[in-house]
Amino acid sequence: MPVLTPADAADAQEMIASAAAERRPLEIRAGASKRALGRSERPQDVLDISRLAGVIDYEPSELVLTVHAATPMAEIEALLDGHGQMLSFEPPDWRALLGATKTDSGTLGGVVACNLAGPRRVRAGAARDYLLGFAAINGRAEPWKAGSKVVKNVTGYDLCKLQAGAFGTLSLLTELTLKVMPKPQTACTLVLTGLDDAAAILALTMALNTPHEVSAAAHLPAAAAARSAVLQSAGIAGAATAIRLEGPHRSVAFRVDALEPLFDAYGPRARLGDLDTEAFWTEIGAVQPLLGPARCIWRLCPSPAQAPAFVADLKTQLPEAEVIYDWGGGLVWLALEDDQEDGGASLIREALKRRGGHATLIAAPAALRATTPVFDPLPTPLKALHDRIKSGFDPLGLFNPGRMHQGL
Repeated sequence: MPVLTPADAADAQEMIASAAAERRPLEIRAGASKRALGRSERPQDVLDISRLAGVIDYEPSELVLTVHAATPMAEIEALLDGHGQMLSFEPPDWRALLGATKTDSGTLGGVVACNLAGPRRVRAGAARDYLLGFAAINGRAEPWKAGSKVVKNVTGYDLCKLQAGAFGTLSLLTELTLKVMPKPQTACTLVLTGLDDAAAILALTMALNTPHEVSAAAHLPAAAAARSAVLQSAGIAGAATAIRLEGPHRSVAFRVDALEPLFDAYGPRARLGDLDTEAFWTEIGAVQPLLGPARCIWRLCPSPAQAPAFVADLKTQLPEAEVIYDWGGGLVWLALEDDQEDGGASLIREALKRRGGHATLIAAPAALRATTPVFDPLPTPLKALHDRIKSGFDPLGLFNPGRMHQGL
């Protein structure tokens, strides 16, 4: 497998031009931590941009960060933490979920390309909401830019929204500018215990509709909660319904005290302090409570109000299914044993069709990802739009062909 390793954006442009002239598709890779995300179809040639790394400009007072796309997340998080700042969309670490090795490092380009977001998305949004601008190279080997370092730049098409979540199929991202945010002084998690799924989602919905600025809301049924190292260390048994509040010390203390009495009818409660809160929500973002050998992991996005009923319906046909609810019920992580013929795709998508929502197969053996649609199949009108966008940016189909949909 030929591996091309450009030293800079100009070098990458030349390599893409050569690949275009020879009609050679390219797999775009940097840290390789998300290589198992998407369909398993891969071109023979690899464009490894891991050398396109490093901070270009960081203005803490302006809350703006510009970096090369392959800059490791660990480097970015350390830099921001040193200035009391963070990426507000809380990018999750999916290395264990996707079976990546410890040497595989997540990069900011990968996070943006996959439009990732952790538990704070319920309040803060996803990666695309913080992408101010970028530099890229399209499938014609043409360098181009969009956006700027100005937060209120609203002229023209919002191409940041288009590139984030394209999984590297439209252009090679080489440079990224993102808005960063101040890091909260402290955090506290209120945990309600012993609730069934329906009662838990009602509680989370009530919490999110208060003026107390809940920044994360999740529910772990008993089986998943038992796999949380943080909950077990804190002595919290049974199902756990978690509500996070962040901010200045006095504000968090006031809001937790004001929020907790609203749940007097919901039974026993506990609180997690600052360090346990950070560790717990890291577990949720990484989907740690569902990880295990020989498992398929699905990422489902139903209507929050319909999520418990959807899961109950699904369990009548897939009784071994285990779930955790995040984003107040707007995100359901579902784990199945990988002995299902299609990873449970037909049953899951049929159940979602009845209640609304979409499903993505996140983690599964390569053979299953090769034969089962990882993303929901596109309706004819959306496929036509998808094809037009793809041909506009990458007419020869050079970048990550087949990564999202077969033949695209």
